[in-house]
Amino acid sequence: MAEVLSQSEIDALLNTGSSTVDPTEILDKHKEKEIVPFDFRLPNRISKNQLRTLSNLSENFAEMFSSYMMSKLQSIVNISVTSVDQIYYSEYVLSVSNPACLFTFDIKKTDIKGILEFSPEFALTLVDRLLGGNGKGSKSSQVITPIEQKVLQSVVEIIMRDLSKSWQIIGDYTFQLDKFEADVDFVQITSQSESVLLIGFEVTIGDDSYMMNLCFATYAFDAILSKLSNQNLSSIRPIKYQGTTAKNILTNHLKNTYLTVSVEFGKSSISFQQLLKLKKGDVITLQNVIGEEVKISVEKKHLYNGITGVVNNHKAVKITKRVEKGKI
Repeated sequence: MAEVLSQSEIDALLNTGSSTVDPTEILDKHKEKEIVPFDFRLPNRISKNQLRTLSNLSENFAEMFSSYMMSKLQSIVNISVTSVDQIYYSEYVLSVSNPACLFTFDIKKTDIKGILEFSPEFALTLVDRLLGGNGKGSKSSQVITPIEQKVLQSVVEIIMRDLSKSWQIIGDYTFQLDKFEADVDFVQITSQSESVLLIGFEVTIGDDSYMMNLCFATYAFDAILSKLSNQNLSSIRPIKYQGTTAKNILTNHLKNTYLTVSVEFGKSSISFQQLLKLKKGDVITLQNVIGEEVKISVEKKHLYNGITGVVNNHKAVKITKRVEKGKI
């Protein structure tokens, strides 16, 4: 049997049906929503939060490498991260110049491979400056010669070291240089249809800017991505130092620091003429008397007094007291 509606329910239905909807309002609502394209062939292997963390790691690396460049080139050098993107490897290959300056590398104990790309202008400027020039030299060809490769290799090894240091935040990863390539077609770190992580840097030396890229094959990134997701990376402290305090770290470094300790047994003064007449067997009389305390200095600072003696057939000095600060 059909349900019987009350009068109030019938009135409510009639009022609802009489209301009209403006079609332009519906269109405006659809326009407000931004349409984001999605490529099913290239799923985002790395999330936005993970990309943000990788960007922070890259900024730490850029800071370390710029410090090295400033000390090496004796010039103002600024290195900044311009982009952190996921693209097809085929797209990256098309963007590389020919001839190119590419150094392949890998991360030890992983299957991750990558490419360090210098723009030809940056590579030639580096070579010119490292060999004593001002970076304004001209060259008819942009092909990197074997001699120039050896000069650049010293810089690339520093980059590998700084990358290893910056990645210590997420794990004990060691970057290792593989070889130089002038043609991207001979590199092939992954298949053309695979995605890669491309990190772009802008290197500013004086008034000139150059490009440097890091390209990682992401097919072997799963182990790293799990650490980026599960680990709290708000601290920039390397993983080997986690669980300790800054005081403990500094104390351990201080314990391994070597200091020069010297003992002053006495003083004497002679004339230059007497110095010329000195020969083997001569004795120089000191101002100190036997049993008098001697001065013990640490890094050329008089900190202790002591007495000399012999311990286990070895000459030794026994500390008797510490010199007060006002009397040093």
